[in-house]
Order: sequence, then structure tokens, then C-alpha cells
Amino acid sequence: MTAPPFTEQGAPDGFPVVFVHGLGDSHRAFEPVLTLLPDALHAYAYTSRGHGDAGSPPGGYTVEDFALELGGFLDSRGLEAALLAGASSGGLAVQRFAIDHPERVLGIVFLGAPCTLHGNPAVEDTWDSVVSRLTDPVPESFARDFQAAAISRPIGDFFEVLVAEALKLPARVWKATFLGLMADESCREAGRITAPVLAIWGALDPILTRAGQEARVAAIRGARLLVYEDAGHAVYWEVPGRVAADVAAFAAGCGA
Repeated sequence: MTAPPFTEQGAPDGFPVVFVHGLGDSHRAFEPVLTLLPDALHAYAYTSRGHGDAGSPPGGYTVEDFALELGGFLDSRGLEAALLAGASSGGLAVQRFAIDHPERVLGIVFLGAPCTLHGNPAVEDTWDSVVSRLTDPVPESFARDFQAAAISRPIGDFFEVLVAEALKLPARVWKATFLGLMADESCREAGRITAPVLAIWGALDPILTRAGQEARVAAIRGARLLVYEDAGHAVYWEVPGRVAADVAAFAAGCGA
């Protein structure tokens, strides 16, 4: 199976960790974190369909589709199982995959990831007022506003990389993916997850609530919530060193 665009690093025989990005991003979203991970972790980050430099098929943008794509990436790398780190809406693909394929999940790190976006007021407002009306070419102002909403502090020149990656999505991919995310109800089955779970959430997140994060960890046996009091939605952009250290520590507890 042909792998999508991806990057990897770490010892060839290292503990496998696969990062899954959210809407509007690509594997480049994890560059700040990947460079800070220990070599004992063999880390991968790939670009999902319709995003970055991956192909943009006419369909296949539901959460179930992205979960299948995750399984396909594991297959392409010869990985029977891995620790999965889902960022933002990428966490929904990880959640769905972990429910359906528990034997392939060594652990889960949710990075500013929702349990559900179904009925989320901020997301519904963004759909109604902006995304549903997008046409090509997607305006740069939209890409800037979308990425800026995920952070609570300046992140330097890397922000321009994120804007450039967001502009690679055609309007139809934004729309189809957004609708798929809002329709997903895998949160109702979160209690079926058997892998160890660490949820990392920034208290300055304007999209996801603490109550939502606490409800998910309460539903999953042994799950733990780690709150970054001074970070926003995209903790992996704002405090990549802290995220890398916490992912590494969690991986050690999962057998790394």
C-alpha cells in the first residue's frame, strides 16, 4: 500500500508513535514536537487525504474514512500496533480507530482533541458563517483566522507554515471534512477504548471545554487528563517541549 506524505524519525527499532493531524493541517503541524522527542521513540506523522500535498479524492472525508486511512498508514509502515497521538479533530479519527481496532493501539494521547464536535456551538457557528460559504480559491484571510483561533500566543515564523498548509485544501475538502466531523458520534462509544489514554488540554482553549475533556476521561477506564493552564487549543504549537516530554513519559508507561 502506498503511504501518504509523511515524516519519521527516531531509532528504526524504537517504540512506534503515530501522530494524526487535524482539519486544515498536514504532517508539518508536528515539526515543533517531533524534533524534541527522544530517539527511543520511532515517531511518524502523515498527511491525511485532501490535506497538504496528499491527493484530494472526490469523497472519503468522514471520521470513519480518516480512521480507515490511519489503519492503512500503519499497514504501509508494517506496524501491527502503535501509540497514537491525535491532535485537534485528528483525535476523532484516533478515537474511532481505537474503538474499532483495540488490538492495534498501544496507547492514546489526545492533544487538544474533542470527544465530539456534534453540537459544539463554536464549530457550528464557524460552519454557518464561514466554511459553508467557502469557494475556491480559499481566502488567505480565512486560513489565517482559522489557524489563529487555535493559539493563545504568538508562535513565530512557524505560523506562516501553518497558513500555507491550510491554503492547500480546496473548498470542497473543507466543507466535506467539516460536515463529517460535526456528524461523528463516536464519543458515545468512548467507554469501549481499552488502551491507556492521556488527554492533554489547554485551559485557554476557546473551542473545547474542560467539562467535555473530563467527561471523556471519566468514560474511559484509567484515562488521565493533563491540563496546561497557560495554553490554548493547539498545545503542540504553543508549548512543543512540554508536549514532547509528556508524550515521551506516557510512552514509557506504555512500554517504550
